[in-house]
Amino acid sequence: QVQLEESGGGLVQAGGSLRLSCAASGTFPSLNVMGWYRQAPGKLREMVATITSTGYINYADSVKGRFTISRDNAKNTVHLQMNSLKPEDTAVYYCNLVYRTRGVTDSVWGQGTQVTVSS
Repeated sequence: QVQLEESGGGLVQAGGSLRLSCAASGTFPSLNVMGWYRQAPGKLREMVATITSTGYINYADSVKGRFTISRDNAKNTVHLQMNSLKPEDTAVYYCNLVYRTRGVTDSVWGQGTQVTVSS
């Protein structure tokens, strides 16, 4: 069974930085996509950043230039470095892993980690 474990959330003042980490365990294809999503109270979950196992990266417009996603394929980990944080970045951040096996797409979610940015 594939599982994701997140760490690194917390409370920070506006303008500060946080680094989120996510470790994947279990068996899954080496070709996959890992990413971070977030959900603020009363809002839909939205994509923050994704990175494929081949290194292709996609960011939400709202975080471009402030957040950096990276991954270590050997360790099955993905990280999100968040700089210049704003109060509107406050949300629960979820790690996600997507892969295909035998033509079926699987999407695995972490339990979420709270990020709170105070003004």
